[in-house]
Amino acid sequence: MTWIDVDRFGKRFVDFVCGKRSTATFRRLWNRLKYDDINGFCSDYWKSYSELIPEEKHCESKTETFTVEGYNSRIRHYLARFKRKTKCYSKKQYMLENSLKLLFLKLNKQLDILI
Repeated sequence: MTWIDVDRFGKRFVDFVCGKRSTATFRRLWNRLKYDDINGFCSDYWKSYSELIPEEKHCESKTETFTVEGYNSRIRHYLARFKRKTKCYSKKQYMLENSLKLLFLKLNKQLDILI
């Protein structure tokens, strides 16, 4: 499971963590984000979000998650190791994290070696 944070208006990946779909994993991402100057968070109704995100900054709505769902689709498109069933690539967490870091740098136009 990968939790990603996306800037909807800037069309950029902000951060991510890999781990189980649990509050403990989301807390790792939240601890990186909570001090940033972020105006609001949009999420679905997963309980981990409402446990940690302040209510005044949190919008819970499935209709507001289209941006992150689109980015999840791009991840599966570019990185075969994220397809549901694969035997060709490692599923080790450090390999997933390194693959995501490279993809996000490229999509954010911060990596020019892969033009």
